[in-house]
Amino acid sequence: MNISFNVMQTVGFAIIVFYIGKLIRSKVKFFQTFCVPAPVIGGFLFAIIRFLLQLGGICTFEFDQTLKDPFMMVFFTSIGVGADLETLKKGGKGFILFVLVSTVLVIFQDAIGLVLSQVTGVDSLLGLICGSVTMVGGHGSAGAWGTTFEEQGLVNASTFGMAAATFGVIMGSLIGGPIGSTLIRKHKLASPLDKNGSNIDVLENLEKNNAGESYKKVVPLEALDFIKVLGLIFVSVGLGAILQVFIKEHVSIMGNPLSLPAYVTAMILAGIFVNTIGKKGSKWAVDDRANSICGDVGLNVFLVMALIDINLLDLKEVAGPMLVILFAQTIFMAFYAYFINYWVMGRDYDAAVLSGGICGFGMGATYNALANMDSITERFGPSPKAYFILPMVGAFAIDIINSFFITVFLNVAQTLR
Repeated sequence: MNISFNVMQTVGFAIIVFYIGKLIRSKVKFFQTFCVPAPVIGGFLFAIIRFLLQLGGICTFEFDQTLKDPFMMVFFTSIGVGADLETLKKGGKGFILFVLVSTVLVIFQDAIGLVLSQVTGVDSLLGLICGSVTMVGGHGSAGAWGTTFEEQGLVNASTFGMAAATFGVIMGSLIGGPIGSTLIRKHKLASPLDKNGSNIDVLENLEKNNAGESYKKVVPLEALDFIKVLGLIFVSVGLGAILQVFIKEHVSIMGNPLSLPAYVTAMILAGIFVNTIGKKGSKWAVDDRANSICGDVGLNVFLVMALIDINLLDLKEVAGPMLVILFAQTIFMAFYAYFINYWVMGRDYDAAVLSGGICGFGMGATYNALANMDSITERFGPSPKAYFILPMVGAFAIDIINSFFITVFLNVAQTLR
């Protein structure tokens, strides 16, 4: 029996699966501890059920994924909308250093993936999928790049990407807390706020510092706030498609046309708008809260739609080599966080907290990083600097950087095939 869903039924079913994942997450401590996202829980649960039904010859499923890419584009473009340079400047030296640390991490992850793909004898594109595409990039990047890799010749790239990203989320959450706490104990570090005997609420303090005079003003969101954000997003996507073609026709790397994903050019154009015509305070400025909500909706629905459509049978032939590469990435991430990140970021308490955070950030997503830092600061004291720097890098800078280097290494991978 074949069960087929049309475009609206697919989205409706995906939202139901999302809420099932959210319910399971609220009941299972393991998922809470490792900050596994609700879309991943629900999506993979259905993928397992689908796998068993298909294996037993009971039924197959067919989903109309017409709206999957639009939801993905809404999420990534919302990151560009939130890229306010004035806010980024507040990060100062720490922000720049962490961008550099993250950039080097991206390069090493892609290099490890390509080298080990040659050692294990698998497609170099699979090695790259197990690099920064899914480690720094997480599930969102895995889904976004899956189609591109499939067009380049890697069959089932989306399935491989989602599996690798899930592995990264769990391992990044597993190693982050121990690394940060070990550094703090070994070097006898203390929170800067603890040294001053302060007992302030860190999150409240950050909100006040970032919001300024608007902190006390709670303005309810209206439909027009969302229309303005969605208008900017879709115009950026439309113009980004034109820019994407222009870059491909006029820019090349190593003799190959520079083929940026559509979401990258959309992010760039949205970022240009909010830092020029749409600067904060102007009549064209968008509401950050409305943008955040639009981005969250886009990401959650996109992830579930991508996950319910994967076929776990496709992992059978490459599971072994993938695990070799992914465990190597985990070992490298632990080494990089403990030695390199800690040293570059200042060898102090904030650097230790960031070392725990970069494990979640480098093998999952920003929310995994924040969860790692929460587990450290709950025990050893607050670190406002770490909580300010890491989300800024994760919210915008790293996605642009990662996309650029994936494109570069994608050209290298093609020459190795």
